[in-house]
Amino acid sequence: MSKTIYLVRHCKAEGQAFDAKLTPTGMKQSELLTEFLYDKQINSIVSSPYKRAVDSIKPLAKRLNLPINEDNRLGERVLSSLERDDYLEMLENSFKDLDICYEGGESSRQAMNRAIGVIEDVLKGSANNIVIATHGNLMSLILKHYEPSFGFKEWKSLSNPDVYCLKFEGDSPQIVRIWQETIAVPLSEVSYGN
Repeated sequence: MSKTIYLVRHCKAEGQAFDAKLTPTGMKQSELLTEFLYDKQINSIVSSPYKRAVDSIKPLAKRLNLPINEDNRLGERVLSSLERDDYLEMLENSFKDLDICYEGGESSRQAMNRAIGVIEDVLKGSANNIVIATHGNLMSLILKHYEPSFGFKEWKSLSNPDVYCLKFEGDSPQIVRIWQETIAVPLSEVSYGN
C-alpha cells in the first residue's frame, strides 16, 4: 500500500527560539498552506513542538478536524550552542561530513536519524496521507537520507514555507518539491552539480 508524506517547512517566523511566533506574513502563509494541502486527503498531522511549526499547520488541522501530534524528534536541529560568525560555513561542512559535531550541537547524522525515526513510525501507522511539519535544516536532512545529493545548496533554496511530497511504494520514496512558484520536478530530474 502506498503512503504519501507531505514534508512541510514552517512559515515565516520571528526567530529561532522554541516559542518564536509566525510573522503576519507567516500567518497569511499558513492559510495559503491550508488551501494548498486541504484536498490532499490528509488523515494525520505530525509536527515539531516548536510554536512556528505547530502554528503553520494549525489552520489545516482545524479545517480537517484533525489533532496535531507533536513529536520532539522533529524539533529544530542545534548546530552549535555558541554564536558563530561562520555559521553558514559550519552548516555547509555538516552537509559534507554528516558526523561533524560542533560544541553543544548535534551532528547531521544524529539529527537525520531522529527525524527518520518519525518517518519510519508514520509509515508503520494506519494513515495514508500524512503532513509532517518541521524546520529547514531537519527537512533537508530527511531529504538527504533518501536523496544523498541533497545538500547545502538545496537547503539554501528552501522557502518558508516549503513542501516536498514523499510518495512511498517501497523503502525509497519518489520525492517532488510541490511548493514553489515554478513547476515542481522530481529530484531525480534536478541537477545538483557544482
